[in-house]
Amino acid sequence: MNLISSPSSTAKTAYGLVGIAGLMTAILAMLGRVWWCQIGDLSPWSWEIWSSHNSQHLIDPYSLSHLEHGFALWVIFHLLAGKKVSQSSILITIAAIEAVWEITENTPWMIQRYRETTISLDYFGDSILNSISDYLMCVTGTVIAIVSRHRFGIWMAVLVVALLEIASILWIRDSLALNIIMLAFPIEAIRDWQSAGK
Repeated sequence: MNLISSPSSTAKTAYGLVGIAGLMTAILAMLGRVWWCQIGDLSPWSWEIWSSHNSQHLIDPYSLSHLEHGFALWVIFHLLAGKKVSQSSILITIAAIEAVWEITENTPWMIQRYRETTISLDYFGDSILNSISDYLMCVTGTVIAIVSRHRFGIWMAVLVVALLEIASILWIRDSLALNIIMLAFPIEAIRDWQSAGK
């Protein structure tokens, strides 16, 4: 696999990933996030982004976006650091960034920002288990990018990012790129187009 250089390094990386997830979980609990869907639906997935189940279950359409986080962040770090930084360090750094994002998007200010500027009008934050799932999706995307880099190079990761963007836009009229645009510089025409798919 050639992800990590030695068994001891592999163990350290695994402990690091678990530690980051544990710290993220503890902070989300302190922020008052619920562990599971408040409505009580036990289904592990929810496919309707317009319902109150969105971001409350383990898997939802935005899981694709978090998988994309892993690929996209790996591409950025690969371009910036190249061979100067170990792949395990890149993986840990991306995991930490994803954990910080999960915490940030569940703060009252960011929840309100989502509701004001994006199509997530009924967004009340993620459940803790949804955040853990999002974290794991990002880590999975990063690991796939790392493992496949020797065979396919950076272009495979770039292609996956593009395909995930297209799939998300066609499926739910939203994506990682559109989410960033709408959070930073809301465009009414985009929100109107997204809302038309409701």
